Amino acid sequence: MAALSAGRAAAGGLLRARSLGAWRGLRASAALQQIPRAKSENAKPEGTFQVTMLPGDGVGPELMHAVKEVFKAASVPVVFDEHHLSEVQNMASEEKLDEVVDSMKESKVALIGKIHTPMEYKGELASYDMRLRRKLDLFANVVHVKSLPGYKTRHNNLDLVIIREQTEGEYSSLEHESAKGVIECLKIITRAKSQRIAKFAFDYATKKGRSKVTAVHKANIMKLGDGLFLQCCEEVAELYPKIKFDTMIIDNCCMQLVQNPYQFDVLVMPNLYGNIIDNLAAGLVGGAGVVPGESYSAEYAVFEMGARHPFAQAVGRNIANPTAMLLSAANMLRHLNLEFHSNLIADAVKKVIKVGKVRTADMGGYATSLDFTQAVIAALDA
Repeated sequence: MAALSAGRAAAGGLLRARSLGAWRGLRASAALQQIPRAKSENAKPEGTFQVTMLPGDGVGPELMHAVKEVFKAASVPVVFDEHHLSEVQNMASEEKLDEVVDSMKESKVALIGKIHTPMEYKGELASYDMRLRRKLDLFANVVHVKSLPGYKTRHNNLDLVIIREQTEGEYSSLEHESAKGVIECLKIITRAKSQRIAKFAFDYATKKGRSKVTAVHKANIMKLGDGLFLQCCEEVAELYPKIKFDTMIIDNCCMQLVQNPYQFDVLVMPNLYGNIIDNLAAGLVGGAGVVPGESYSAEYAVFEMGARHPFAQAVGRNIANPTAMLLSAANMLRHLNLEFHSNLIADAVKKVIKVGKVRTADMGGYATSLDFTQAVIAALDA
């Protein structure tokens, strides 16, 4: 406890140095400028950070409760500005969406759960989740797929990063019935956004000391759309001679990830492919419950689960795995320069998993969400 208290006191000095750029250190086309914060209308304790929170649907609120409990136990200097945006719970409107955006303009950082998208068409093609990401221009989704020490899966010691462009592609919400029984769904690929995500990927690799970037595509079939994406990646790659560059067709990439995922380092790809690969890769190290994710724009950073699932069938059953959300929260603290608290929480989560006595059902155990959360809190002081 003495060491913990001393560390917390030392971490206090970091509170005066905050970078508001969504991706500090990357000198990318999404240039990270430090943007001065406007004074909040809502008073908060001096020396704390405001973070926008969106619990989302399914088990999201339960996972956010776990985060709050761990933050409280670790004395994390963060105040959550909580908002509820849900299409399935009739808590979605333009007014609520604007409130979230306003909160993000103030905080620049958010922790969010999965905002579920109903399949029924009700006159609006773009979901609120997609609209929020567009309003904030969260163009880069980053999922770091890494094996957890002590938790054995089919492939162990994995360490790869998936970078997904998430503002265009198949998720452009441009569909129409051109003739009766004929639906056209437009996939939009632009040079500007393809270059932007490619540069982000190479900057990420450079910043993190990674050696290779793989562009994933289907340019053999979609010769113009994916062809443009691939061309942009090739052009950007020439600017980074120290980073090895290769390409792979999406279907082969899926097979290679299952057979030999160790060949990959950083993968960059358009929207839909990224969604699929995020989930496939998460399955290699334990599933949606253990992989954190994050999304960036030039101004904002949003921390979330790497594989986005509401896990609605688990609502209220106290069985959801808090690991991914807690690791996402720890990554958020690192983004805020709260290194001590970030390491404290991440280490506690990994310690609980490595010991193996407290594991939720998805990891082969019998512990509840509350059991796991309490074990993490106990590990903070261990």
